Amino acid sequence: MKSDLHIHTLYSDGVFSPEKIVDTAIDVGLQAIALTDHDNILSYKVAKDYLKQENKEDKLEIIQGIEVNTLYKNYEVHILGYFMDVNNSDFQELLKVQQQARIKQTKEILSLLAKKEGIRIKFEDIKKQVAPGGSIGRPHIAKAITNAGGTTSVMDAYAKYIHDNSPVYVQRKTVSPQDAVEIIYDAGGVPVIAHPHDLDIAESLIKELMQYGLRGIEAYHRKHTPACVEYFSSMAEELGLIVTGGSDFHAPNIMNGQIILGKNFVPEWVYEKLLEEKKRIDMA
Repeated sequence: MKSDLHIHTLYSDGVFSPEKIVDTAIDVGLQAIALTDHDNILSYKVAKDYLKQENKEDKLEIIQGIEVNTLYKNYEVHILGYFMDVNNSDFQELLKVQQQARIKQTKEILSLLAKKEGIRIKFEDIKKQVAPGGSIGRPHIAKAITNAGGTTSVMDAYAKYIHDNSPVYVQRKTVSPQDAVEIIYDAGGVPVIAHPHDLDIAESLIKELMQYGLRGIEAYHRKHTPACVEYFSSMAEELGLIVTGGSDFHAPNIMNGQIILGKNFVPEWVYEKLLEEKKRIDMA
């Protein structure tokens, strides 16, 4: 089944609504997608309702997903979760903690921007960039800085203000990858480490996270070279983990007019393996 298991919407740092994602996915011939907004699961219901309303339920399978932003030693580690019971109390608590941490971080950065740089941004200007209840984060702060005339581009805003060494940047107090993996697994979900190429400690961390319930590695990702895909696929096989993949879609590629959603690089068997893994977890 043609799938894309890593997609963002307006409920975090994506630019498309869930409805637009559904239409686009069907247009490019996808049969299954996972909406994996950061620390947030609101887009799933919107997408499912839209699919039903348009009588297209036979055209696309939508998987309940999430991407949890975590911190481990100075590394930002992203954990994907699929098929978890979102009403599980620990999972609900995880969402609450993550949302509160995002709000606290944003307000602290805005305060420092005003105090140290004279750049005044209202919290509401950040909030209105995402769908109601959505996850605010660094991309929204960078955009607000640019809109306020603090920099000439979003890239400049990142370079100047949105990094660990900036005097106005505050690190988010987020959960650990161990906690995220364990909570997703205990809620009946399939926890997967996202784009491991970003981590030079990937192998040792993956082995450690397996003790908490990690079940997969995202080997197929638009940033991963064929050699990288091969490396992480072999590692998964060696460790008895499944392989997943997705475009990590946020916005159409403006440079070449391409919409990379569903770019045909995730093998069709990936989706079946994910389903098999979910069944295995349910039976355990």
